[in-house]
Amino acid sequence: MDFAISDEQKMLVETVATIMQRHASAEEIGHWDAERSYPEELYSKWAEAGLIQLPFPEEYGGLGGDASDVALLVEEISKHSSDLCMPYSSAIFCGLNILRNGTEAQKQHWLPKILSGEQKMLIGISEPGAGSDATAMTTHAVREGDHYRINGQKLWVTGAGLKDAMLSVYLKTDRTVSHREGVSLFLIDSKAPGVRLRKLDMLGRRCSGTYEVFFTDALVPAENLIGGEGHGWQCLMSGLQYERAVSAASSCGGAQGVVDLVTAYVKERVQFGRPIGTFQAIAHRIADMQTQVDAARMLTLRAIWLSGSGANALREISEAKLFASETYVKVAAEGVQLMGAYGLSREYAMERHYRDARSATIAAGTSETLRNLIAALMGLKSK
Repeated sequence: MDFAISDEQKMLVETVATIMQRHASAEEIGHWDAERSYPEELYSKWAEAGLIQLPFPEEYGGLGGDASDVALLVEEISKHSSDLCMPYSSAIFCGLNILRNGTEAQKQHWLPKILSGEQKMLIGISEPGAGSDATAMTTHAVREGDHYRINGQKLWVTGAGLKDAMLSVYLKTDRTVSHREGVSLFLIDSKAPGVRLRKLDMLGRRCSGTYEVFFTDALVPAENLIGGEGHGWQCLMSGLQYERAVSAASSCGGAQGVVDLVTAYVKERVQFGRPIGTFQAIAHRIADMQTQVDAARMLTLRAIWLSGSGANALREISEAKLFASETYVKVAAEGVQLMGAYGLSREYAMERHYRDARSATIAAGTSETLRNLIAALMGLKSK
């Protein structure tokens, strides 16, 4: 087992780092966060550099990369901001879902738009009464000729209000059968008649924005149904492991960004006549932080390696997502403590990391849900 990255992957990471340094400085990210605005030009730079094309097959204009490539890319972006990474990740997840489950016509129509950066794709699953229990969703669609009429509500949709946003929405097309047979996946224009967005005031992840979406007799073309009626649950499950692996990588990147920030700070901050990083009480805490981040990264790389080898890596990916997200929360809290009042100041990136980290243990599977799943995979499922 070799976790060394290839020369091509090193070039990929360097490319991402260069783009972020040139087009997303800490000051700029802080401004976007304060203004609650997303940098469309940065997304365009990612597309120009081929970052969105990375995991897609060459036959559809992609670069043929794998999950480990995407994990390294997402990790590097998230060192600067895990928030900025959200629309990128969503576009990848939704695009791969179309690749796995769409018709050839749908692939030819949607994939070029996603890969070029022209079309953003965001995910709508949760509802007021359906969070971790996605089976409780009530948003529904009724077929009317060559359209579906959709009514209901989705909640916590990241990036729904971004420019050129298409929502990848899971909803009921048959409310008389189980969720495994009655859920379908639709692509819905966020600006279509009958679709209303309400931006929510959240603790963190403010650049991408989090939205409540209301559907009131919204008409969606039948050709926007992905995978056929009643196959939405299979579409959702087909990308779940990939989503959680990438989410784990993002948390690893955010956590490493925190460690890098606090390490630089304690080397420069002088108290009692010496840099505070030379005090053992401080140095040991940062050593523990780095060890935790490295452990999270190894769990993530192992899970991705197992999945790439064809093994069922659900437990390993769930462990990686659980540990990495909780590590991000822990080191962000520690980083604020070690930087003192500077860590609470909006003038420093630590405060933003602290806020953004808190959603890591909730999005893409809560810690509680993941612990239940891991226990069940160990044969400890409660009756």
